[in-house]
Amino acid sequence: MDYRTETDSLGEVKVPADALWGVQAQRAVENFPISGLRAHPKLIWATAAVKKAAAMTNRDMGKLDPVLAGYIIQAADEVMTGLLDAHFVVDVYQAGAGTSHNMNANEVIANRVALLMGRPLGEYSACHPNDHVNMSQSTNDVFPTAMRVAGIASFFELIDEVQTLAMSFRNKASEFDGVLKSARTHLQDAVPIRLGQEFSGYTVAAEKGVAKLISAATEMGELGIGGTAAGTGINSGKGYASATVSHLRDITGFDLRPSPNLFYAMQSQTAILSASAALRGIATDLIRIANDIRLLSSGPLTGLAEITPPAVQPGSSIMPGKVNPVMAEMLDMVCFQVVGNDLTVAMAAQAGQLELNVMMPVMAHNLLTSSTILKNALSAFRTKCVDGLTADRARCRSYVDSSPAIATALNPHIGYMKAAEVAKEAVKTGRSVAEIALEKGYMTEDELKKALDPMKLTEP
Repeated sequence: MDYRTETDSLGEVKVPADALWGVQAQRAVENFPISGLRAHPKLIWATAAVKKAAAMTNRDMGKLDPVLAGYIIQAADEVMTGLLDAHFVVDVYQAGAGTSHNMNANEVIANRVALLMGRPLGEYSACHPNDHVNMSQSTNDVFPTAMRVAGIASFFELIDEVQTLAMSFRNKASEFDGVLKSARTHLQDAVPIRLGQEFSGYTVAAEKGVAKLISAATEMGELGIGGTAAGTGINSGKGYASATVSHLRDITGFDLRPSPNLFYAMQSQTAILSASAALRGIATDLIRIANDIRLLSSGPLTGLAEITPPAVQPGSSIMPGKVNPVMAEMLDMVCFQVVGNDLTVAMAAQAGQLELNVMMPVMAHNLLTSSTILKNALSAFRTKCVDGLTADRARCRSYVDSSPAIATALNPHIGYMKAAEVAKEAVKTGRSVAEIALEKGYMTEDELKKALDPMKLTEP
């Protein structure tokens, strides 16, 4: 491989000749060969958006030559397209605060500007990574700003997917509204319910998840750009913070606003903690729903078998004809990962000291990973499972007719103790609740027919 030699304050480093990254990113590559995982595409996009907004502000304030600013803006635009993602080479487990990631971005943009200006890579006299691309900035305000902007972008995509899932659940609730079944509490027989009512609960769970995501995205919209190194705004200039946020709002289309206290914005990562907690809350609800679907579809002969998911692949390498609820299983595993990622974010959020939380790279990685895998998992779960669910109406009804829990409806007529006596005898003998109550003379046939109408029992 051909190399070029670049120099920083620590000395010389060899950088691949055709690389857009430079000496500091190369040091990070050599220092942190940890996971092989690189920056999330949305974090790269958001970082470039911050660099573009900063260049626009510095140009407007007369600090940056307009021609050079134009080149920086053009290079940042190219980074935002994703075409230069391969040049973001720093591992996600890197120097604290994301300095290596920020310098990777600065160097890529500076070297792209060099090419646009007809200069060789690594020649920074016209556009320097620190002096020009990073002008009026510090990693300490760039990274948390980019992390929040990336989080908002990721959440908007997830919100669309959760809303669509809620719609699918709502459609199933309507389709299954007339399917009578036995409810179960403590995994034991309970009063009659409609399958559609069960799915209406799943609908509301998804809708509440959307509300949590919107709230978290709103909180992430408060930005600390302009605080530079410690929140004081050193080297930025008066009005820089509000102007840069304004440009960033125009670039992204997001509802962004300057933090009223830049010290707080740098010290605290509560916004990211809240966002991760929203993902954890949704994941926890989805685990419950996925497990319900696994349980309701258990069988086909020795389980509940009330619903049947689409058969998307063979379920066993040894048992012919076996089909498993694989999409619900997949969703469970994704949600377990999201819950685990949230613990990492929580530990990182509490690990800040004084003016800065340096654990931001791992926070960004886990937040964006969770949002991405959850979005993809929900799309697959919805299209390959929920939308194709069918109900076995006869089997559902057979559980209602055979369940002694229907004796609950006799409480207002004969009292709890007599109703319990009827229920226990029904379990012991296998006879119906109505038959036993009639035999004991507790109620007439007409009274029992009215009292034990299972459809009426699914409403107040």
